[in-house]
Amino acid sequence: MNAVKRMPRIKKNMPLYIMFIPVIAYYLIFRYLPMGGLIIAFKDYNFFDGILHSPWVGLQNFRMLFSNDKTLHIIWNTFWLSFLNLGVGFPVPIILALMLNDLKQMWYKKAIQTIVYLPHFFSWVIVGGMIVTIFSLESSALNRWVAEQFGAPYPFLYQPVSWVTIFVGSGVWKEMGFSTIIYLAALSSIDPALYEAAGMDGASKWKQTWHVTLPGISGTIILLLILSMGRILEVGFDQVYNLRNAMVSQISEVISTYIFSLGIQGGQFSLTAALGFFESVVAFVFILSANLLAKKFDRQLF
Repeated sequence: MNAVKRMPRIKKNMPLYIMFIPVIAYYLIFRYLPMGGLIIAFKDYNFFDGILHSPWVGLQNFRMLFSNDKTLHIIWNTFWLSFLNLGVGFPVPIILALMLNDLKQMWYKKAIQTIVYLPHFFSWVIVGGMIVTIFSLESSALNRWVAEQFGAPYPFLYQPVSWVTIFVGSGVWKEMGFSTIIYLAALSSIDPALYEAAGMDGASKWKQTWHVTLPGISGTIILLLILSMGRILEVGFDQVYNLRNAMVSQISEVISTYIFSLGIQGGQFSLTAALGFFESVVAFVFILSANLLAKKFDRQLF
């Protein structure tokens, strides 16, 4: 009987189901099927024997990785840069959304939104070229000014501290607009009557923000935080690859670039599969931990 009742609803929504087919196909082909390749991490993979017939080695690849000081250093670099990106980059869109939400001139608000959202569409090749042009030691206008003021140019891209600052800042600049739009959408759902009631009770602008605005978007904040924790080890390959150089290799070598050099260039697919598997497990643990923490505030994702 229930199946009979569902049939008209299924027929009515059939166009939506058909539109959803490419999404399902994408995740099946590019997300779920490649998971079968994880068995390479437990094998001594070679092209001649293939994935299924390559000899099993158990946890040997993991032992080789984690007994190597370079691998541990690279994992530490990845954690360090990821937490810097999260700690600096996560609050910025929230603050920017709160500031934009208070603007009364709609044309000015839309102009600022467009300006901060535009870098999201630039590839890291373009952004990396812009950064190199701005901070170049030999030809940048910035370093010409520094040389005029202090007698010598400063190697912004060749010193660890300045490189990390540029790395984090460029990531925040490029991606803050995308999250800002999400927070602005969440802010639009807050009932204006709550602000009126808070104002009548004598609440200042700061108290209205703390007691009305932030609780109103807390669900969105926690959702994006949980998703961000799942990408804690995914320091963007494009960003690092376009900004790094030999002078800062001790801090710019991360898991994604190591997998590229070790696996794609070096052909050691089993080792890189083991490292990728470790990365996925850590991301899963962080997602569960963040979700358990959010559950205490009744804001869990699942």
